[in-house]
Amino acid sequence: MHIEHGVVTGAKLILGYATAATAGIYTLKIAFDALRERGLLSLAGRSLLATIATFIFFQVLPTAPVGVSEVHLIMGSTLFLLFGAAPAAIGLALGLLTQGLFFAPADLPQYGMNVTSLLVPLFAVSALAGRIIAPKTAYVDLTYGQALALSTAFQGGIVAWVAFWAFYGQGIEAWSGVATFGAAYMLVIALEPLVDLAVLAGAKSMRGLGRTGLVTQRLYA
Repeated sequence: MHIEHGVVTGAKLILGYATAATAGIYTLKIAFDALRERGLLSLAGRSLLATIATFIFFQVLPTAPVGVSEVHLIMGSTLFLLFGAAPAAIGLALGLLTQGLFFAPADLPQYGMNVTSLLVPLFAVSALAGRIIAPKTAYVDLTYGQALALSTAFQGGIVAWVAFWAFYGQGIEAWSGVATFGAAYMLVIALEPLVDLAVLAGAKSMRGLGRTGLVTQRLYA
C-alpha cells in the first residue's frame, strides 16, 4: 500500500500532509478516550505491541510490488480486535514511521499519504464493528462473516486510498496499475479473516490476557 516515490510530487504532496494531520487529530482524540478508560500503562503497552506488529507486517512479512504500489499483509482488523482502535492507530503510524526511518527513507516524503491510507480504513473498521457486533459480544466470539466484513472494510479502504493517490498524482494513466493492484489485494481480503479467527481462537484459550491490560477489554467482555 506504499505510495512510491514519484507517484505524487511537488505541491500535491501537501494534501497528504493535511489528511494525515486530520487522521492524527482524530487518533489523539480516541487515544485520550482510551487513556481515561484504562490508564497510561495499558494504552502504552497496547500501542507498543501494535507498533511491533506493524513493523513486522511491513519489514519482515513477504511483500510484492504490484501495479501502482506494493501488496503487504497488513492485518489492520487483527490489530483492532486485539488492541482497540487507538492503540492500533498509534501502532500503524509508528510502525510505518520506524520502517521508513531505518529501512526505507525514500518513503518518508510519502508518509502523510501512506499513514492516511492506513488510519482512515482503520477508523472505518471501528465504526463498522460498532454496527455489526452486538454490544455484549466478545471479539473472541466473532463469526467468520463478521471477521470478513471487518477485513473487507480495512483492505478495501486501503485499495480505495491507493487508487485516489495514484489518480491524484498521475491522472487516468494510472488506471491499469490501480486495477492490477486492487485485484492482487483481493487475496489479502480472503486471507485476513482466517488470520483474525485463528488469532481470536488462540486468545480465547488465554483469557488471563484480559487482566494484563495488554489487550482491549472487548476481546473477552
